[in-house]
Amino acid sequence: MAAPRVLFVKLSSLGDVIHHLPAVTDLAAHRPGVEVHWAVEEAYAGLVGLHPAVARAISVGLRRAKGTPFSHASWRDLIAARSVLRETPYDYIVDTQGLTKSAAVARSARGPTFGFDRASAREAFAARFYDVGVKVPRALHAVERIRRLVGSVFGYAPAGRVDYGLAAPGTPPAWLGAGPYVVALHAASRAAKRWPEAHWIALAMRLSERGWRMVYPGGNATERATAERLAVASPGGIAAPPMDLVEAAALLAGAEGAIGVDTGLTHLAVALSRPTIGLYLATDPALTGLHGAGFAVNLGGRGAAPTVDAVLAALEG
Repeated sequence: MAAPRVLFVKLSSLGDVIHHLPAVTDLAAHRPGVEVHWAVEEAYAGLVGLHPAVARAISVGLRRAKGTPFSHASWRDLIAARSVLRETPYDYIVDTQGLTKSAAVARSARGPTFGFDRASAREAFAARFYDVGVKVPRALHAVERIRRLVGSVFGYAPAGRVDYGLAAPGTPPAWLGAGPYVVALHAASRAAKRWPEAHWIALAMRLSERGWRMVYPGGNATERATAERLAVASPGGIAAPPMDLVEAAALLAGAEGAIGVDTGLTHLAVALSRPTIGLYLATDPALTGLHGAGFAVNLGGRGAAPTVDAVLAALEG
């Protein structure tokens, strides 16, 4: 009997995509030989491909089409992605995002569809698209909710240590030079999530006593300007050049550790089993904080910014 062919739908964002990875690892362990395809936003396709159990990452440019609604190229690529989804019949199509847009993508492929039931999905309307809805408690971390969903579909109970399964992509970037470093993930989509610059600089001063340099990535021009400012004020600090996600993964994989605000790259550091400290200022880490493999500590919470001393204590612990 042929191993099943499975399509997972988990489109975005970066943190949500990373939260899906342990379920892929679980499935590969419980159903050896399973052929896994994954429909994902085009920005994350390269990262998804780092999981050895993913045979094919299918790029879906919904965000680009939404951002450029009058672009012929964007809609042409979206139609092409739908054709790719239709060309292969699947034994299982599992939407682990639970949004109307992800459910619609799942429904555009060929095969039986599974997802969260109406009470469990992030958007209740999404459950109308599935052939089978699965009830999963909401009061679980996102990683565990997805593991439960996939386990229910395939008839096993996920248990044990979370394994994100990512294969580290080679050596750190050449521009780093020699010497140990810590990645400082300072950038966030909202100002309320950002740790004060003075805290980053004070932390860099203390870590320099250990011989550790701080590396500051930035995803856009504004974030890179902040990174430059922080690097100048940090002993041996480095402002990272523009990188794609695979390059960022290589940077994180070679680090002594990572310290970051509530952003997808902080979750990526955990997925690569690096010692990681999450800094929470405007969100509650209970349901979507750092989770699982390696050394991961969540500090702070909604309205409770972590102190520099708390970060140093966590590093010592």
